[in-house]
Amino acid sequence: MPEDVSALHLVLTGDPALFAIVRLSLTVSLSALLFAALIGVPFGALIALTGFRGREVVIVVLNALMGLPPVVVGLAVFLSLSRSGSLGPWGLLFTPQAMVIAQTILVAPDRQYYFVAGPQRRHIWLQSGRQGFGLLQRLHG
Repeated sequence: MPEDVSALHLVLTGDPALFAIVRLSLTVSLSALLFAALIGVPFGALIALTGFRGREVVIVVLNALMGLPPVVVGLAVFLSLSRSGSLGPWGLLFTPQAMVIAQTILVAPDRQYYFVAGPQRRHIWLQSGRQGFGLLQRLHG
């Protein structure tokens, strides 16, 4: 490939290699989002809708997982998928499947937290809305 080719030129000419990379990136990201939703939505709903002993601890751990640095997740996935790792025999190291695993680990806590925190935020919003409406009634009543 010539050195003076710009990214815009590659896009406008429909470079097959560029579109293959974009397609792979979208496939990996959307697959990870789907798996994270399949894991996170039921787990988040379970936490949000049930009261159980240790619920607060689970929520704190969930909050901590949302701050997990991507480098740490990448290293953990790398070590697990390397030949001497626990998942090494699967042969997934440096594959799109490994990228999906890492991205799923990064995104799943976010999907769970939306279900846990969402109802709490809605309740606060509704409560403040009712208070504001009551104040309007007193002012105009």
